Amino acid sequence: MIYLNYFKFPTADMEFDYLLKVQRTCYDSFYPFKVISKHGLERIDFEPITILYGGNGSGKSTALNIIAEKLELKRDSIFNKSNFYPDYVDMCKLELENNIPGNSRIITSDDVFDYMLNIRNLNEGIDEKREDIFKEYLDAKYSHFQLKSVSDYDQLKKVNRSRSMTQSRFVRNELIDNVREYSNGESAFKYFTEKMEEDGLYILDEPENSLSPKRQIELKHFIDESVRYFGCQFIISTHSPFLLAMQGAKIYDLDEDPVDLKRWTELENVRTYYDFFKSYEDEF
Repeated sequence: MIYLNYFKFPTADMEFDYLLKVQRTCYDSFYPFKVISKHGLERIDFEPITILYGGNGSGKSTALNIIAEKLELKRDSIFNKSNFYPDYVDMCKLELENNIPGNSRIITSDDVFDYMLNIRNLNEGIDEKREDIFKEYLDAKYSHFQLKSVSDYDQLKKVNRSRSMTQSRFVRNELIDNVREYSNGESAFKYFTEKMEEDGLYILDEPENSLSPKRQIELKHFIDESVRYFGCQFIISTHSPFLLAMQGAKIYDLDEDPVDLKRWTELENVRTYYDFFKSYEDEF
């Protein structure tokens, strides 16, 4: 499915004309001006899976944030905008193939990190609560409780539960289920799969940052199936060879000047992996 057909960024000439009107003495930075245009990227034509590849400072994350801002996509984490951001976004142009579904969103590394941090904080709170419940279990199980009034009924139920369960079963029933069972990688993968629904446009900024190679391959399969069977479109920035290898992906190499389309096997990052493992081929 294609929702976003193409996106056009301001040209270097357009940026120059705009910046001539700005009081240069007031600002140290004109971000996002001059970030994308310096690589000659003026237009992106999209496929069901479109990938922006490039090193740090190539502008791929900036491009994704600008597209998301222009489309008014949902996001979980706040990102920094300069004073020039709204004007830059207004200068961008786009064409839709289909209306953007309401469940569409951008997912960044900050979103995933905040999600995992919240789970970690929740786990720490659970650890503290667990100690309290241990004490409740022992107090209830070995108490000589007698029902004296209706107000004591809840305590009676707790006493009866404690006497019918082991300590671990009692504590588990009192706590939130399964939070501890997810590792960081599992939590990150779960975040992606929960946020991405049928029929949506999803922008993913370096999703591999929080995923092991195994989980990256699982995410690759999830994206492939979401495109093939569930009407989704993806715009992704990544260095991951596993994600770059997705069938039918259109890849823009932002390390080239001007930006050029590449096959995934032509990309420097992938070639580096290939050459490294090739040199150790006899050991496999």
